[in-house]
Amino acid sequence: MEISQELLRQIVSDLGLDVPFAKNQRIQIKNCWHFSTDGNAVDVMFYDTQDFIDGMNRIYVTLPGYKVIILAFSLMDTHIHFVLYGEFDECNRFMHDYVRRTSCHIAFRHGDNNKMDGVPINFQVIDTDFYLKVVICYTIKNAPVGGIPYNAIDYPWSSGPLYFRRAGNWCSPAWLIGNPDGKPQKTEIGVRQLKKLLKSHVRPESSVRMMGPLVFPGTYVAYEIVEKIYKTCKSFHFFLCISREEDVDSRGGTISHLSIPMQEMRQHKKEVCKELFGTTEIKKLDTRQRIHLARTLWARFNSSKKQIIRLCGLVYEEAKDLI
Repeated sequence: MEISQELLRQIVSDLGLDVPFAKNQRIQIKNCWHFSTDGNAVDVMFYDTQDFIDGMNRIYVTLPGYKVIILAFSLMDTHIHFVLYGEFDECNRFMHDYVRRTSCHIAFRHGDNNKMDGVPINFQVIDTDFYLKVVICYTIKNAPVGGIPYNAIDYPWSSGPLYFRRAGNWCSPAWLIGNPDGKPQKTEIGVRQLKKLLKSHVRPESSVRMMGPLVFPGTYVAYEIVEKIYKTCKSFHFFLCISREEDVDSRGGTISHLSIPMQEMRQHKKEVCKELFGTTEIKKLDTRQRIHLARTLWARFNSSKKQIIRLCGLVYEEAKDLI
């Protein structure tokens, strides 16, 4: 991601990257935020692989209207996380705009109107360099913590694969191979075709780097800045190991710890729903039936209440004591 020298100097100052390292000393930083949507608010946000591809490209399409730097992100099937640098109002508007565009996409592609209306968007102030390192790693660890079978640095719908990668080795990602500068080659594609691919009426940059149907995430993620934040690959992996869900939850963030992978539980929900009510469509159930479904899933499977209540289309705070 290209950053002007003036903005780079501001980032270095705000994130304390110019402060000499001192053991056990935490550096105060500013203009850095952790945003996330409430994972209990919807049963699904990204329905399939195409939705995830569109969701990644939507970041690229949304970002140009805002003075925001993306340090890390993760798209999960029920919620999203972003670690952003910038003035709070700008970051907040970007986050709400991305959620609004996602809602429009769901309505257009799946006919599920107003899916994201009223979805809570949470934020945390990131005030020290230590907490910034924890939150970035927490964000890119969402997939394996949620039971999705990926390494944190290989989950495709996040910024995880961008950090501390080097070209020239057999294990390098496809976008690095044969590229000494560590960036994908420019893909020759017409503007009209690119606008259709990105589902945008705005004329995209003709020089945008593509990876098949995906805009290269390094186009909109400042992964070079993140590498400066950790300084070394060893430090990065240390924080990958120590970052814990409860460290972030205690600061106001929320994410369920899932005993069973979400995809598997979604299939169980359909099977039990069919067994009990003769349909797999959760929308056809009233509140009483949804509570009955949740109780049955809770009795049969060792999974969290948050996950089950979310799958049954109920509000966690209202239903948690009824299950």
